[in-house]
Amino acid sequence: MKKVLVVTGPTASGKTTLAVNLAEALNGEIISADSRQVYRHIPISTSHPPKSDLKKIKHYFIDELDPEEEFNAGEFGIKGREIIKDIFKRNKLPIVAGGSGLYIRSIIDGLFEEKIDSDEIRKTLYEKLEMHGEEYLYEELKNVDEEIYGKIPKGKIRRVIRALEVYHSTGKKMSEFHKEKVEIDFEPVLIGIMHDRKVLYERINRRVDQMLAEGLIKEVKDLMDKGMHYKKQYSLDTVGVKEVMKYFEGEYGIEEMTRLIKQNTRRYAKRQLTWFRRDERINWINSDDETDEKVLLKEAVKIFNQRK
Repeated sequence: MKKVLVVTGPTASGKTTLAVNLAEALNGEIISADSRQVYRHIPISTSHPPKSDLKKIKHYFIDELDPEEEFNAGEFGIKGREIIKDIFKRNKLPIVAGGSGLYIRSIIDGLFEEKIDSDEIRKTLYEKLEMHGEEYLYEELKNVDEEIYGKIPKGKIRRVIRALEVYHSTGKKMSEFHKEKVEIDFEPVLIGIMHDRKVLYERINRRVDQMLAEGLIKEVKDLMDKGMHYKKQYSLDTVGVKEVMKYFEGEYGIEEMTRLIKQNTRRYAKRQLTWFRRDERINWINSDDETDEKVLLKEAVKIFNQRK
């Protein structure tokens, strides 16, 4: 069975650089498994790969959609597997690289409902419950998945929230998941980059400082000038964009904005690590700020070749 290489890890761990180096070494093309990099106009906010890397190696799901367009893990999995087939036809290696755990699971496993988990969406649904009550969420479920709605008796609000979490995470109804199973015709080889927590947090802090130096504030201001807002476009409901928008709205000053971006990015990385640790297939490579790129590349190639 053909192999697909997957490079993952928390934000700021060095996935992008390792993926590009692997693509050069192994004649590969990169499929970005990042739920935000697919959108245009936010390259700094979402840490797009450098233009030099995009020219050097073919990338997919980078800069393909406008922020107003909807996209989800289910669509990513379907389109991504078609791209994998095309890459194989051209005798190249598909390399899936990114930190969105649900997107990675979607493309390499198919989205089985029982494995779907989204803390952010679940939190939003519970906020709706507190604000509007149970009947509101029952009605929302009826509108998106009437079949499942008809099977959940009144008073079982957790089941309603679960069904809505599945739908909003993947774009697919829970009733559809119950009827199908995705056939995967390749074997994924998963490699993750692991840093000591203190080192990772220092890398995140430096990443945020770099984003600000590169023009993060202007990037977000341009979005607001076009009438875009994280409350209206789900694609903009992301760390970095939200904090800068709140800064422009006078909620806090620039120092507090910077502190919050760093803090919320660290919290996001912690959630990513919690997700990835559930997957025992990941071959972790330990790294620190002194680890040479060539050392990481050599170790990753070794892991991949052992599975061939």
